[in-house]
Amino acid sequence: MNKILVFLLAAFVSLFYTSCAQKVGFKVLVPAQIDRMSTVKKIAVSDFSDDRVGLSRKIEAKLSNFRIKDKPFFTVVSRNDLNKIISEQKLQNSGLVDNKNIVKVGELIGAQAIISGNVSPATSQDSRFYEERVRCANSKCTKLESYTVRCIKRVFGLSAELRVVDITKGDIIYAQNLSKSSSYKHCIDDSRALPSREMAAQALAERIASDFTYKLTPHYQYLNVSLLDDPDLDYTDSQEKLLKISLKYIEQGRYDKAEKFLMDLIDSTNAKSYVAFYDLGVIKEAQGKYKEAKEYYQYADNLMVEPVEEINSAVIRINSLISQRKKTMEQFNR
Repeated sequence: MNKILVFLLAAFVSLFYTSCAQKVGFKVLVPAQIDRMSTVKKIAVSDFSDDRVGLSRKIEAKLSNFRIKDKPFFTVVSRNDLNKIISEQKLQNSGLVDNKNIVKVGELIGAQAIISGNVSPATSQDSRFYEERVRCANSKCTKLESYTVRCIKRVFGLSAELRVVDITKGDIIYAQNLSKSSSYKHCIDDSRALPSREMAAQALAERIASDFTYKLTPHYQYLNVSLLDDPDLDYTDSQEKLLKISLKYIEQGRYDKAEKFLMDLIDSTNAKSYVAFYDLGVIKEAQGKYKEAKEYYQYADNLMVEPVEEINSAVIRINSLISQRKKTMEQFNR
């Protein structure tokens, strides 16, 4: 019986892995979600109200260090310069909630926008439960018995109200309450302790800062695109070999060699195989050559008799990437 189970498990694992299509991973640059931020390249970050987790400084650091193609997207005004102006004008940092004061300070330090905010106290909530365990019931472990242990689940939360004010126009570019939570579990037989509220709050503040920066700046997204590895025609042995070799070179990142073998496959099939055209499109997409990728995807699309999910997705995706690249370049050049 055990041998049968092992055989079936091995067959299932083999089927699982052979059915998974080879994929190509690459990153694509997409525009900032808050498009208007590209018009205000010189910014300042004020001290936030009730900021016990250093959120304002985390955001300031991320914006200062943010680079796209080794170039900064924002110029961040020194915090010392900002605090000096606030002190000279006899303004409280909490007074920056007032748009009039924000504009006044922004004009004095030469910033085009100021980020202000308020951080709520970190929260934590516990719930208790039991988990089942199994142990040996005798010294030889010929029998097993179950038992339960006490556990605790602790959920931490942190939220912050963030705003970006345009100094020139005196209006709000962006305003939103960002919240993050994390949960941890600890059982009496677990050697790992629950983190303190302070430690958890710091980690949540880091996540909020990352999400906020993500909204304001162009950023990279990672894609995993499936290749087609099964012939769509009655390939000859030599044609099958061309496809297999091209896939191996793609796996190794040798797109130049893979492209050569796929072009040979297209020639040998009289340009009738959508598999070759599609895989070429994936290569060009991974290289950032979107117009060439679109052409190959369109060739593959025209050769389809019945819908192929990968090709349909590629046609939609490449048009979106072309549009996003155009918008990203507009944001850079403003």
